[in-house]
Parts: sequence; structure tokens; C-alpha cells
Amino acid sequence: MKSPRGAVRQYWASLRALLVFTLVLGIGYPLVVTAIGQLAFNAQSNGSTVSSQGAVVGSSLIGQSFTDSEGNPLPQWFQSRPSAAGTGYDAGSSSGSNLGPNNPDLLKVILERKASISMLDRVSAGRIPADAVTASGSGLDPHISTDYAMLQVAAVAAARHLNPGIVAKLVASQTQARDLGFLGEPTINVLQLNIALAQLNPAGNG
Repeated sequence: MKSPRGAVRQYWASLRALLVFTLVLGIGYPLVVTAIGQLAFNAQSNGSTVSSQGAVVGSSLIGQSFTDSEGNPLPQWFQSRPSAAGTGYDAGSSSGSNLGPNNPDLLKVILERKASISMLDRVSAGRIPADAVTASGSGLDPHISTDYAMLQVAAVAAARHLNPGIVAKLVASQTQARDLGFLGEPTINVLQLNIALAQLNPAGNG
């Protein structure tokens, strides 16, 4: 049986260990990791925010819709791919639709999206790429394919009274190459593309 003095020493040693580990792991470690993140990866650790005219307008990692209050596409902006996350690009409800490729509800939605895009961009349904009518697995993908972006060039140029050639060059300048040069396909961040688009003047000589 331990003496009272021995028990006190044991409790005091445990308390000191608790205090040391609390300071090192509970305060010191988070501060060091935060400092490294802010110094070496400032943009990423702050949400990869994107600014325009001095104001934060979104994140380069999370897509957003360019629609009116009723959900109709705004023709003067490039459109993102559909989202099944909450009411659309809800970072708190990241998910896909979980509908199989032969699900009748999904097929119906795809046909409706094709009809809407055909009317907006004045193209045949056969030219519409898959990412224009299907959501990503996360529902938050901020990118679209170059095919979908180029499909929208004529309509966006017409809505803004711009030269389609100028808008097409803008799309090309915003195209991100394959990862490591061979992984995936070239993509375009829609938010960053639309910010660059807003900087073009009406004559198309941005």
C-alpha cells in the first residue's frame, strides 16, 4: 500500500505531464501548424478565396451558380455544371445525386438540362458534353470541360455584345492543363473565367 507522500508525488507527476502535453500538443503544435500554413500555404489555408475589385467573391475550390433568383441561367455569364449538393453548391451538403445511369429520374433531368442548354446556347443536343448535364460526385466541382466552355462562347458573346473570337481566346487563356501533363483532361475554373470576362469592355478589346 502506497504511503500518502508517495501518492501525492504520483499525482503531482501526472499533473505535470498533463500540463506539459496540454501546452505542447494543445497549444504549441496547433500554433506551429497554423504558422506554417499561413507562411507556406497562405491561399490554401485561408480557403483558396478568389477576389474581384477588392472583394472576396468565392473560392477556387467550390463552384457556384450563375443564375437569377428563380434559378434560370444568366446568359451573360458562363455556366457551371449542375450540382446535387443541397440546393446547389452547398459546401455543407456535399454529395452527388446517387442515382444510377439508368434511373428514370436522372434520365428525365438530363433531357431537361439538354433542352435548356440547347435553347440557351442554340446548339443541338448531340453536341452537349456530359459535364453540362450531370453533377460531379461532390456536387462542388468548380471546373467545366473546355468543350462545355467553348459551347457557351457564342451565347455569352452575344449577350455581352462581344466578338466571339475574343471570348474564345479568353477561354483558351483560362484553360488549366492536365495534372502533371497527363492526368485527367484540361479544365476551366468557371468563377475565374467569369471574373476575367467581366474585365472585357463591350467592344471586346479587354
